[in-house]
Amino acid sequence: MDYNILNPEIQQFINANIDANIAKLALQKNPFPEIDWISILNQIEAKTKAKDKLPTWFTAKNILFPSKISVEQTSSERTASYKSEIISGESLIDLTGGFGVDDFYFSKKIKKVAHCEINSDLSTIVKHNFDQLNVTNIHCHIGDSLAILAELNTNWDWIYIDPSRRNDAKGKVFMLKDCLPNVPENLALLFQYSNNILIKTAPLLDITAGLSELANVKAIHIVALENEVKELLWELQKEYSGKTTIKTVNITKNKQDAFEFVSDENPANAEYGLPEQYVYEPNSAIMKSGGFEEVSRFYKLKKLHKHSHLYTNSEIIDFPGRIFEIENVIKYQKTELKNHIEGKKINITTRNFPDTVEAIRKKWKVKDGGNQYCFFTTDENDNKIVLICKKFK
Repeated sequence: MDYNILNPEIQQFINANIDANIAKLALQKNPFPEIDWISILNQIEAKTKAKDKLPTWFTAKNILFPSKISVEQTSSERTASYKSEIISGESLIDLTGGFGVDDFYFSKKIKKVAHCEINSDLSTIVKHNFDQLNVTNIHCHIGDSLAILAELNTNWDWIYIDPSRRNDAKGKVFMLKDCLPNVPENLALLFQYSNNILIKTAPLLDITAGLSELANVKAIHIVALENEVKELLWELQKEYSGKTTIKTVNITKNKQDAFEFVSDENPANAEYGLPEQYVYEPNSAIMKSGGFEEVSRFYKLKKLHKHSHLYTNSEIIDFPGRIFEIENVIKYQKTELKNHIEGKKINITTRNFPDTVEAIRKKWKVKDGGNQYCFFTTDENDNKIVLICKKFK
């Protein structure tokens, strides 16, 4: 990294071109021939990506950004803040430091944080940025993290790992053994240095598959941001052998919608019923969790069908997801659909239904949008139905 890129004039140019079309900008003549033009364009592109995701880095002065891909792959500040609520104690080592966003938030809770990064250029950038952000309790280490762990030979309150998929694992089913570092293979080694391990994985990882590869899983956190699942957090505790708690959270601008349950191979059956006045659609974190019977039991809601994952009742309750008031329930029949939806502007969702949203829109000439919502689904009697609703929440 050429630190001359921090020249005030160059920084002013970078800031003036946030959100610019990089392809068009690349065709222009470099106004700063002493600096590589590609490096300047990379700073613009990466900083643009950081605007909403990493506001602390975006607004701070003299921050250096790595590649756009590194910024895309790093945790957002809001999910990093959530992770910091899980850990406690005096010390933590991050074996996959990356751009250091998680460690920045860990350092607010932990006195001593070690940031390990095998990429020396990225580690140098991170150390520089921590200095600009006045962070003094994170120590950066360059090299293989398992070797650094052995070299430091310290007992840590927490080990944090965000394993990345190996290049040769593309196209395969996502398994932790296909990632670097290989956590399942090194779990016994890691527990020699800490009683607590926090692992971040992509939402693509199947929860059942992860549980089959890992031992001592105390809790799994399914973290969604604005109703999009961003990461799974696996909380491991040495010698823990109890049931796993599944914790779901949807982080929005104003609040966190949380729901949790204990994973059980034989959960109690949900109560089923036909549509009443309101229909409830769980947020994406709950959908990922698979805790559909538990939602019915906890919120005292009736489930429309075992596989529909929509709930109903006659009175409004506070619920972690979307709520709709049912205006009409119609059968999935040609005459009914022609009368109620054909040619209209409607938001369509399918749950446990044979046709796709695209196929329904095309068949009935439905345009997307408007204030009306239709759920194409199946009821407890296996009848195909359409719920015509207006949004309540």
